[in-house]
Amino acid sequence: MSHLTEEPVIARISVGLFPRIIRCGWDMFVHTRPLSVSFSMIFALIGVAILASITRASHSPLIFPISGGFMLIGPFLLGGFFALADRLIRGEPCSAADIRFGFSRMNGGVLSIAFVCAILFAIWVINAAYLYASLIGRTPEPLFNLLAPSGPVIAFLLRSVVLGGLLAFFVFAISAFSVPLLYYRRAKLLQAVQLSVMAVFRNMIPCLLWSLLLMVTITVSILIFPLFLVTFPVLAYASHALYREIFPDRLDVS
Repeated sequence: MSHLTEEPVIARISVGLFPRIIRCGWDMFVHTRPLSVSFSMIFALIGVAILASITRASHSPLIFPISGGFMLIGPFLLGGFFALADRLIRGEPCSAADIRFGFSRMNGGVLSIAFVCAILFAIWVINAAYLYASLIGRTPEPLFNLLAPSGPVIAFLLRSVVLGGLLAFFVFAISAFSVPLLYYRRAKLLQAVQLSVMAVFRNMIPCLLWSLLLMVTITVSILIFPLFLVTFPVLAYASHALYREIFPDRLDVS
């Protein structure tokens, strides 16, 4: 059922909501653990392969901006988790077919946003490589050197955090809620992006802290492979719960 004729209402939330939605994410993960871990494994292995390549090239400081860049494409991996969450809300059993169904609902609007964010991710990778070359140069930086980073490495990491954080928050603003709005057919592309930005700015402090939590947790989890298999699905389900809190009107879970 489509909700395009209805203007979604944007609710105000507080940071005090976070424990509840994280607990909701954890409960959903526990009920779908085999499926959630298997689904997350696909993306975890891709991340490990990229990080292994960086480490072999002795460019270990690049690990942090590249891992943080996962935030730029993360929202488009959530379709499978949305479908599993909807089944749990209805009290129905979950299966791998639900993950396929979730991705089948990712329409042209979602793909358009994904394309823009993929370009931004590529720009960010190029920018990180340029920063690395200008601040560190060709000096090898093995992974263990990060335990006691040199001045140029610290400068690189600080600039990466600032620039990457700004870019990640911009992407979060345009995609965090537009993707589920498009997934549930509650808005068309431009309206969904507009509503997402409005929701973020109407809830600036909670959304800023949530995006920071996502970026830090995902970055650390990618570096600790088994942790990613838990934190990624928990945060995916929690983000679904956050969407339901900010856009509470008649969620379509059919």
